[in-house]
Amino acid sequence: MKDRKITTYKLIKDYEFNARTVNNLRHDLSITMVTLGKLCEILNCAPNDIVEFIKES
Repeated sequence: MKDRKITTYKLIKDYEFNARTVNNLRHDLSITMVTLGKLCEILNCAPNDIVEFIKES
């Protein structure tokens, strides 16, 4: 997001993200696939550029 100059404020104001969703993003909490898709469109990237799967031991 920093590279593309997209702030959390911009997500809320310009892209109509819910403040709770932005809070989840900022605190590494769960988001929906719809939200992930929107982020990918905004950032022009693939889901694996945003999400990393870490297997629990």
